[in-house]
Amino acid sequence: MPNANLFVALRAAFPDDLDALAVETDSGLRYSWRDLDRATAMVANLLQSLDIPTDPDGMPPRVAVQVDKSVEAMILYLATLRAGFVFLPLNTAYQSGEIEYFVGNARPAVVVCTGKNFAWVSPIAFQAGTRHVFTLNDDRTGSLLERASHCGASQTPVPRGANDLAAIVYTSGTTGRSKGAMLSHGNLLSNAVMLKDYWGWTATGGPEGRGDVLIHALPIFHVHGLFVAIHGALLNGSTMLWHGKFDPKRVIADLPRATVFMGVPTLYTRMLAEPALTRQQAARMRLFISGSAPLLIETFSDWQARTGHTILERYGMSETIMLTSNPYRADPRYQNQSERRGGTVGFPLPGVQLRVQGENGRELPAGEIGGIQVKGPNVFAGYWQMPEKTAEEFTVDGFFKTGDVGQQDARGYVSIVGRSKDLIISGGYNVYPAEIEGVLNELPGVQESAIVGVPHPDFGEVGVAVVIARAGSTPDPDALLATLKTRLANFKIPKRCFVLPELPRNTMGKVQKNLLRERYQGLFEQG
Repeated sequence: MPNANLFVALRAAFPDDLDALAVETDSGLRYSWRDLDRATAMVANLLQSLDIPTDPDGMPPRVAVQVDKSVEAMILYLATLRAGFVFLPLNTAYQSGEIEYFVGNARPAVVVCTGKNFAWVSPIAFQAGTRHVFTLNDDRTGSLLERASHCGASQTPVPRGANDLAAIVYTSGTTGRSKGAMLSHGNLLSNAVMLKDYWGWTATGGPEGRGDVLIHALPIFHVHGLFVAIHGALLNGSTMLWHGKFDPKRVIADLPRATVFMGVPTLYTRMLAEPALTRQQAARMRLFISGSAPLLIETFSDWQARTGHTILERYGMSETIMLTSNPYRADPRYQNQSERRGGTVGFPLPGVQLRVQGENGRELPAGEIGGIQVKGPNVFAGYWQMPEKTAEEFTVDGFFKTGDVGQQDARGYVSIVGRSKDLIISGGYNVYPAEIEGVLNELPGVQESAIVGVPHPDFGEVGVAVVIARAGSTPDPDALLATLKTRLANFKIPKRCFVLPELPRNTMGKVQKNLLRERYQGLFEQG
């Protein structure tokens, strides 16, 4: 039986010339494909030398990683796959209480942290039963690399089946404790192979006959940067221009050397603020991809006007990797439509079944809003150590309930209205924040907005609007609400509006509505 270890597929895609450039960092370091092969073998040999037994239930050992972005951190991820272990990426912003939960929940055999955090991470890890704690810094120092330097540079990837666990990715945990989404080798590989084709990755085409070159400027503790971007480049044998931290000026300077860029909306808005972003600078680029948070129509249009490129917006989750995408080229499944439509996340990807269901379990017709459910080879098996929660989130016929609310129009394009937890039920009426935000964002003086639901003594729940002003504007909250009343049904109108300097966001640019809800929770309390 062929080895279904994801690393095997990624390694098979390396170019014949192993001395060719695989990764170039923004500090000038250059890594060949041979370097990646040898380094991953050495780290994998180190992991295997620890002689860690599998769990009584047969689960492979977990490697929990909270380190700054570096090529060596990527090598650790690939080595973990190569050794047949399970990779567990952790957000670099997590503090002791969060790390204590994740380590206690996942019970990793190995924890890798930065040198500066070792003093507080190691006691947490050892107390939870972790046997090995290593350090890894973004300047290529730390005990992990020092130990690995004594290991052999060849290694046979450990056999794994397609359904065997490859990674655990914890969700953000905005409602209760984070859940660990269990992703298999097959989940990850199927998505990478499908995206390679759907997004037109090429090893020989591109400007001047070059193959694709990826600008990697995302964090690598998240599915977007770790799986979608890295797998895409490796499976295509493409060079990566590696940015340790996002700097809009440096990314724009790299555009003439690249063909593909993946970002979150915040990165696009920051690049639009730079005068160096021009059509000429972006002329050799093939594809700009956006995800992880909704892309404002204004950003979509401004990017088109400035660069001549239309951003391709897609939609995915930690539990499923990518689910939908605007087309890169004509999609024969949808009447050869090729339009990348702003405000949508495109078509369900090949192999992904997507449906929109109402509260009564009935599949809704085109254009109606309901809960989005999906099925496909990319969809995870369940949540780590949470069988009851897993059972709740899947339908009897095997569809995963994403928790997102949206619609699929007659042309096949999917639009996300919001999260089901963001739904506001006011006086018995369903209010979808995204609809109101869309209208608010078009009003004079408004840069961006967020609508959250808070308790109300009469209506049960009402909306509160939070607005970010455009530079040089001072919108009047009452005037904004008055204008909304001319455009939307009265039950949809927020009861209050506040103008703030910025919205709270996580590291991927998503607005943290839970923090806004907490802030305004007692706004309408009686007494």
